[in-house]
Amino acid sequence: MVLSKDFLWGGDISATQIEGAWNEDGKSPVETDYLLPGKKGIPRYAYYQLKNGKMGKALQFSGQAPKGSKFILKKDQVYPNHFASDFYHHYKEDIALLAEMGFKALNITISWARILPNGIKGGVNPKGIDFYLAVLKELKKYNIKPITTLYKYDMPAFYITEFGGWSNRELIAEYLAFCKICFNNFKDYVEYWVTFNEINILKWTLDGNNNASQTDKQRIFQETHNQLVASAKAIQLGHDINPANKIGCMVCGLFTYPRTCNPDDVLANQKFMQDNIFLFSDVIVRGHYPSYAKRIFEEYNVNIEFSTEDEKDLINGKADFLPFSYYFTNCVSGAHSQRGLLTGVSSAYENKNPYLKSTEWDWQIDAKGLKYALELLNDRYDNFPLLIIENGIGAKDVLNSDNTIHDQYRIDYHRKHIKALESAVSEGVNLLGYTMWSCIDLVSAGTGELRKRYGFIYIDVNDDGTGTYKRYKKDSFYWYKKVIQTNGNDLD
Repeated sequence: MVLSKDFLWGGDISATQIEGAWNEDGKSPVETDYLLPGKKGIPRYAYYQLKNGKMGKALQFSGQAPKGSKFILKKDQVYPNHFASDFYHHYKEDIALLAEMGFKALNITISWARILPNGIKGGVNPKGIDFYLAVLKELKKYNIKPITTLYKYDMPAFYITEFGGWSNRELIAEYLAFCKICFNNFKDYVEYWVTFNEINILKWTLDGNNNASQTDKQRIFQETHNQLVASAKAIQLGHDINPANKIGCMVCGLFTYPRTCNPDDVLANQKFMQDNIFLFSDVIVRGHYPSYAKRIFEEYNVNIEFSTEDEKDLINGKADFLPFSYYFTNCVSGAHSQRGLLTGVSSAYENKNPYLKSTEWDWQIDAKGLKYALELLNDRYDNFPLLIIENGIGAKDVLNSDNTIHDQYRIDYHRKHIKALESAVSEGVNLLGYTMWSCIDLVSAGTGELRKRYGFIYIDVNDDGTGTYKRYKKDSFYWYKKVIQTNGNDLD
């Protein structure tokens, strides 16, 4: 048997992408609630209004709008995160379906905006506590371990427009207050915690953005540093409250290859991986910035405010495991470039690999790349515990007249990726589990579409929110159930 009997088979959901009920039971709006839909190649934006009445727009994931402005909802526009998959009212039904598949773990998000909708001064929202306690109790009922993410683009929106977002170090104290509430209230149900989702995502908003100002660059690196410090402080806090807690911080695992064997491409790829992944994972695992951080900061001409106390917190708040996402790989060239991941403009990234096929959303399918990523991280961090916390394929599924959904493409995708992870584990990689994205259909973060489906469970809801919201089992539901029952031994 390649995988241990304790291997965490499961999936992922995200509060902003699945719950809906965006303004119910005391929850305050988050930035995502203001995002209009995008589509392939076109990112999502939120609109804000300045005090003088002028309008502007903020790029998704940026966490940025001018201080003193207000996010606004445009009339006659659809905001898909408002309704999502309505997990808020269907959680018992959904968790029962996951239990039927035999799930060992489920990565969930606790929305900061449900727990502290108006910040520390506004006090705790008891209905938010009650909802997540109910979810956690339901998971415990079926012996499903929650892997609980504390920040996934879902802090109250006023922190951005009134505090200045993560540029303001006061937000660290607000975040820690939220974490403390969660660690204390949910400690009887949660063993695995994740402090931040895709902590390197802010850097990706710079990639290929030729319009990024020096102020933008300084802000993004400082905000990310503040998040790394907040994560380290939260890890220390979580360990103090319950020494049994296992706490990680997630990186967005967009791994790359050199476009050719030209040494310029090889060096460009090495640099790209340092700039966009390892700079962050090195801090998370090793507790300090790597030597090449000086080169990165000089190239971007940024000066990070970094106190002696920050240095102590980073070393004392090292993670217990490293969760990362993996969807696809791309190539990096030192000679030419194509479009950026989030910005849609020129970047050394997204040179397509001619040896790989792509999904309808132009994400290249590379199961072997997962083994490459696992062994790269395993070797870099000396057999440090890893967790594949997101991995999946978005596709347009068809609900047939007999309520079946034949998604062989999803089965093929996950089969190849599970084979790759099993091969890596057989060669010594320390892997805790595989929680695929997403076990239940939900709103795509990147495009705001519900038609871009990832789950083993089909939700009858359209991009505009119409539909019955009934749940249907896809063919992949029954396949994944068999995979879990056999601990990955039967992938046919």
